[in-house]
Amino acid sequence: MKTLKDRLKAGEVVHGCWLNSGSAHDAEIVGKAGFDWINIDLEHGVSMESDLPGQLQALETSSATPIVRVESLIQSRVSRALDLGAQGIIFPMIRSLTEAQQAASFMRYPPNGVRGMATQTRAVGFGLDFEDYYLQEERRLLGILQVENSGILNDLEEIAQLDAIDILFVGPADLTLSLGIFRQYNHPAFLEAIKKVQQAAKKHRKSAGVLIPDMGEYEKYYNLGYRFIGCGSDTVFLLQGAQKMAEDLKNKLHT
Repeated sequence: MKTLKDRLKAGEVVHGCWLNSGSAHDAEIVGKAGFDWINIDLEHGVSMESDLPGQLQALETSSATPIVRVESLIQSRVSRALDLGAQGIIFPMIRSLTEAQQAASFMRYPPNGVRGMATQTRAVGFGLDFEDYYLQEERRLLGILQVENSGILNDLEEIAQLDAIDILFVGPADLTLSLGIFRQYNHPAFLEAIKKVQQAAKKHRKSAGVLIPDMGEYEKYYNLGYRFIGCGSDTVFLLQGAQKMAEDLKNKLHT
């Protein structure tokens, strides 16, 4: 069975979304929608680390690959998410090559990294699947580095060469903020930056990813070669659905 990493290496586009509510029930519902990957957001979402087990268990009922965005570059946070069963880690706000190297090291066991060894965690079936997990670690786990600070744009070539980093993932809002052109997604400086990300990823056989604000931005990134594309979240889906229903009900009064 092909992993998400296998699909990306084959040039497939994979679609995902965010989980912001901290709810295992929401995770289960969104997991049934048909996304290729789903990210549990510990940086900006409501979720705490204690919410992860329930959400990861809920996502096991789906075919979506569970990913966790950690809130900061702390080894213990990354290790906990991986040990609980995350199959990918999104590292936010990476500002330098040194920080990117740290992030990469957190994804691998020695001698290729500094991840601590634990043989009876949820990720390894509480000990039943440890050998398979250990042998397949590099093939399955995704290291996703967010490009949302202008300071790392000049380090993209070196970052893309890091073995444990598979995806250079643009955060459009933060990147435009860092560039001094907040939410100007068609500004020449931003367009140059997202092209640079994709070129560095392609050159080193990695993938370029992005969280788009709406579907109107999809073609721009797809045509540039972005293949790891996310849009929306559980809270957005709930709000938009509720607003639509409230509007439809009100409109019945005028028909």
